[in-house]
Amino acid sequence: MRPGVRKAALVAHVGTSVGWLGAVAASLVLAIVGIAAKDADVTRSAYLVLEPMGWATLVPLSLASLVTGVVQAMGTAWGLLRHYWVVVKLVMNLFATGVLLLYMQTLSLLADTARAAPAGDVSGLRSPSPVVHAAAAIGLLLVALVLSVYKPRGTLRWARR
Repeated sequence: MRPGVRKAALVAHVGTSVGWLGAVAASLVLAIVGIAAKDADVTRSAYLVLEPMGWATLVPLSLASLVTGVVQAMGTAWGLLRHYWVVVKLVMNLFATGVLLLYMQTLSLLADTARAAPAGDVSGLRSPSPVVHAAAAIGLLLVALVLSVYKPRGTLRWARR
């Protein structure tokens, strides 16, 4: 990959990955508001916002991070399947994106429950699940960030040949 293209690919990957981390952080805040709010309308609103936020930001950024990461790895000396840290990041990204795509069903269910809930009744909405999932995603994305910065040594056995 030529230097200009490589840098553009790096910018795209870092931008989408940081965007994904920021969107997950915003989701975590909304999920906490959904649990902690005393006002039923605030709780309903938090769950109503989580679903479109997931489809409009979380899913596209996770997929873009995955695609740009693969392009970046394949176009550099690191390679896609040569170094442990790249493979670990790839597996983590695939796992996180898969969990997110499956979890969007839960967010849709929570949003549907919020839409159908009678005014003032949010008993079925105060779910810790969005908080747990967002916190776990932040942890996973921070590990990926650390791997990107420190790049631990070590190549896969077949890559040494």
